[in-house]
Amino acid sequence: MKILAFSASNSRQSINATLVRAATEILTTKVAQDAEIDFVDIHDFEMPIYSIDRETEDGIPQLANDFLEKIGGVDALLIGYAEHNGNYTAAYKNLFDWMSRLGRDIFQNKPMVIMGTSPGKGGASSVLKLAETSAPFFAGEIVATVSLPRYHETFDAEAGKIKDADKVAEMETALRKLAESLA
Repeated sequence: MKILAFSASNSRQSINATLVRAATEILTTKVAQDAEIDFVDIHDFEMPIYSIDRETEDGIPQLANDFLEKIGGVDALLIGYAEHNGNYTAAYKNLFDWMSRLGRDIFQNKPMVIMGTSPGKGGASSVLKLAETSAPFFAGEIVATVSLPRYHETFDAEAGKIKDADKVAEMETALRKLAESLA
């Protein structure tokens, strides 16, 4: 089982990246020990802000193709959605916009577990709802969603682990659903 894991944030200190890394640890220790994880930093796929004028003049950046190839080369996706003002981060939305110019089926019918965290009680719920609603239009098959509210209380950043036992169980259940969708 090959998994592409990333945070939809270009922050080097992304709390959503730490959540995705914790999820991959749970996946490889409790669910699918043979899982191969490709953890990608979308900061490495930074492109000019999308515009039709730029596309007409310069074409689609190779980085958009490269990211789509990464999605195509795996069996499933783990995505941690950072929430900026209730929406996707500008960095993720830009990457997504460029990829969409290559074709609508961005997620390539891959099963996905999406997750998000925030310092507040919402746990990135607004952006997760947006991702759940839009993913099917872009060939995304969400098998589970996990929201981790109050990051600084429910996550041990030093150990890189979720502290809340109920949330650990919820994450494990979500990851089992992902593994079962590939069986």
